[in-house]
Amino acid sequence: MNTRVQSQLQKRIETIIFGTTTPAGKTFDLLLLLVIVLSVGVVMLDSIASVHNQWGSWAYSLELGFTALFTLEYGTRIWCSHRRLAYVTSFWGIVDLIAILPTYVALFIPEAAPLMVIRLIRVMRVFRVLRLLELFSELNEILAVLRNTARSIFVFFVLIFVVVVVFGCLLYVIEGPEHGFASIPLSIYWAIVTITTVGYGDLTPVTPIGRAVASLGMLIGYAILAVPTAIITTKLWERLNQRQVQRLNWNCPVCARGGHTVDAVFCQHCGAELDVPEELRSPNRLLDR
Repeated sequence: MNTRVQSQLQKRIETIIFGTTTPAGKTFDLLLLLVIVLSVGVVMLDSIASVHNQWGSWAYSLELGFTALFTLEYGTRIWCSHRRLAYVTSFWGIVDLIAILPTYVALFIPEAAPLMVIRLIRVMRVFRVLRLLELFSELNEILAVLRNTARSIFVFFVLIFVVVVVFGCLLYVIEGPEHGFASIPLSIYWAIVTITTVGYGDLTPVTPIGRAVASLGMLIGYAILAVPTAIITTKLWERLNQRQVQRLNWNCPVCARGGHTVDAVFCQHCGAELDVPEELRSPNRLLDR
């Protein structure tokens, strides 16, 4: 792979930003988490008319400050990464760029421009909250379980679709248009609302037979909700029990995912070179999972 020669300072900063074992790396992750939450909170509060009218200028100044920090972080990641192009074109690299672009774009949009366009650009800033995801290695475990159970979940949802269609057709035949069930799609909507125990109450059966069928649907709904939870929980428990091996506390600089084995040279997810410092492979730096 085409890699770049790094200085000692660049290697040290890369360890802090992409690693999770050193005290400096943990402090960096916590500070980044705090700044992300604060920046998103400012954008949310500024969307309230009363807050914007009174504190809009302060919110704008804070947003400029947050954007400067995120720009500095983005530039530092590119500077210290041993594979710059791979990081810039990676998913998290694109997310980092999206997090800072809207503010710079808004600076060049005149005040007379349509406010809806400006608000749409500002809403894009919440993409930076996706940066929170790479700070939790447990998320990769959950995503892996969801991928492994996708087939079972798909079959389950097909079964649910059949059930709601059957209940919807039954109520359409029993209640009919005179009681609000004007069509089969509308009756299926009622079945979905009932079986999922949402219960909007905008469409209800009034005949004794219709209420009996609705009661059966409610009971089935409680049983249905437990099925996907049981499937996912079982697979997650099995995966956690199977992974009682030592793993590196080192995130891939390209895809930001962890969970690599001690002797891993390349990322098991994207294939990028890990370039893990030797001191992080020592026994006292490993994490038992």
